[in-house]
Amino acid sequence: MLNYNIKLEGKTVLVTGAAGFIGCNLSLKLLKEVKDIIVVGIDNMNDYYDVRIKEERLGQLQAYPNFVFVKGDIADKAAMDALFAAHQPQVVVNLAAQAGVRYSITNPEAYIASNLVGFFNILEACRHSYDEGNTPVEHLVYASSSSVYGSNKKIPYSTDDQVDNPVSLYAATKKSNELMAHAYSKLYNIPSTGLRFFTVYGPAGRPDMAYFGFTDKLVAGKTIQIFNYGHCKRDFTYVDDIVEGITRIVQHAPEKQMGEDGLPVPPYKVYNIGNNQPENLLDFVQILQEELVRAGVLPEDYDFEAHKQLVPMQPGDVPVTYADVTALQEDFGFKPSTSLRQGLRAFAEWYAGYYLK
Repeated sequence: MLNYNIKLEGKTVLVTGAAGFIGCNLSLKLLKEVKDIIVVGIDNMNDYYDVRIKEERLGQLQAYPNFVFVKGDIADKAAMDALFAAHQPQVVVNLAAQAGVRYSITNPEAYIASNLVGFFNILEACRHSYDEGNTPVEHLVYASSSSVYGSNKKIPYSTDDQVDNPVSLYAATKKSNELMAHAYSKLYNIPSTGLRFFTVYGPAGRPDMAYFGFTDKLVAGKTIQIFNYGHCKRDFTYVDDIVEGITRIVQHAPEKQMGEDGLPVPPYKVYNIGNNQPENLLDFVQILQEELVRAGVLPEDYDFEAHKQLVPMQPGDVPVTYADVTALQEDFGFKPSTSLRQGLRAFAEWYAGYYLK
């Protein structure tokens, strides 16, 4: 177990993508649990999915007096420089990104702007936080993705595996983030930790994710398409488990040390955060439909078979995701544990309350 070397009490923490699914849940946890913390959240509130959900999340955060919201885009260098100058964050958690594999096939520009240019702006702002008179960033934590593993045959996926063959532009941008962070850690001795998230789900999640999209279609009486004829497996990870992992990891920055060449050894780490238990897509759909009926989202006599279609694999998709979380357990004593039924039940109950009230 690693010892925490960063105290969050009384610190200013920047969370990018604060109105996003993970960003909101992380910010809420920090605001509720950490004494005298200031959370500065930035989000561009774009319409990639229903902005009303983002506004609802943001409303929850703005109920806390120690939350500061900045509407802006991380791809805007002047805005990022101004934010760092004004708030001098000591910890940065970068969760802002253009997400989604399929969207990257038709809208690649959005990924270059947010995931590459935006992340570069954050790295540069962290670098210049070490300039004289500024407050240095003690730890940069950023979201990577299980997508970086591409179609690797070896499972479970380990952070020791080579990940040089992305099968989508989204995955390529996330791998690029890891390489960029490594370079900045080496050149400027900035402690950074990348987190490869595995299929995050839960209440008030992203409507572009399968479980949410399936629900919308079933409620509308439409047919859902199950890719790879239902033979895909996903390491579904409940949002509270993701947030717990981030909160622990934020509090330990990789140690700074000098190498034999007299230059810094990059204070840099990458971790998987996944459930370590991949679920077959057909089993996932079965549990989802049972929980939607239980929550009253769908009637008990709903004919699911008439609304399901098994179809081939989509471009950019992979047949399985499966996280090796050995390092997470050894270093932080934590392993995600929320069952798929628990998580989908929470989602179904939220959906019933949000859309059907």
